Amino acid sequence: MPNIKPSNADPTILAAVADYFKVLSEVSRLQIVTCLKLGPMNVMEIAEATGLGQANLSKHLKVLTQAGILTRQPKGTSAYYEIADPMIFELCELVCDRISERILQQAESLKSLRTNKAIF
Repeated sequence: MPNIKPSNADPTILAAVADYFKVLSEVSRLQIVTCLKLGPMNVMEIAEATGLGQANLSKHLKVLTQAGILTRQPKGTSAYYEIADPMIFELCELVCDRISERILQQAESLKSLRTNKAIF
């Protein structure tokens, strides 16, 4: 992603970034992305791995493919989906790390609050 400074941020670029994050803001889509970390899968394999119904799954696969997050390769009677850019996993890991840090900080704050409460 280009280095964007608030003073010269192009609204078109910011809209594209927002759209990318919108695609990833759906739990079912994150489930799909996570299961494809193992490698290419067809719809039936993804459905089995995620527990999503086929109609719902197809809708999400279409959105992820149109966003360029997944690629679709026809093979025989099925199509296989795979991650277009593995960088998506780095992004998800970064977000998960930040959330984990925040939860640990909140836990420490609660622990401290409990300890201070005992003083009163």
